Amino acid sequence: MAKIDPAKIWSLNHRLLMSVISSVATDITALGLETKELFVLAEVDEHPYPAELAAALSLPKPSVTLYVKRLEAAGFLRREIDTADLRRHRLQLTSAGRKVMQQGTTMLSEAFGERLGRLSAAQQAELRALLEKML
Repeated sequence: MAKIDPAKIWSLNHRLLMSVISSVATDITALGLETKELFVLAEVDEHPYPAELAAALSLPKPSVTLYVKRLEAAGFLRREIDTADLRRHRLQLTSAGRKVMQQGTTMLSEAFGERLGRLSAAQQAELRALLEKML
């Protein structure tokens, strides 16, 4: 049996994800977002502080700051002083931000679902189990 090359598996995974993102990039842009901004919006509820958001998305803090400023200017996000710690800003999706986030994630989900549809139900379940095990 040939030795499995982890770099090859990583590369295939990366190519798959980038293919899905590329397939909907134009539609996401039509919502007024860059793809990375969509990912920021999708994580705000779980990670409402900019530093947490940067860590969760594996993005540099200055990049997250730039995305937050653009999303705030577009009316998709707002910053509020955290009443528990007045030194911190808590991020909050606006109703417009929640709407475009849901539309964008639906686009990504449908595009990924098309790829998953190439697998049987058993293969999809196995893929999910394997990914969870790797995490």
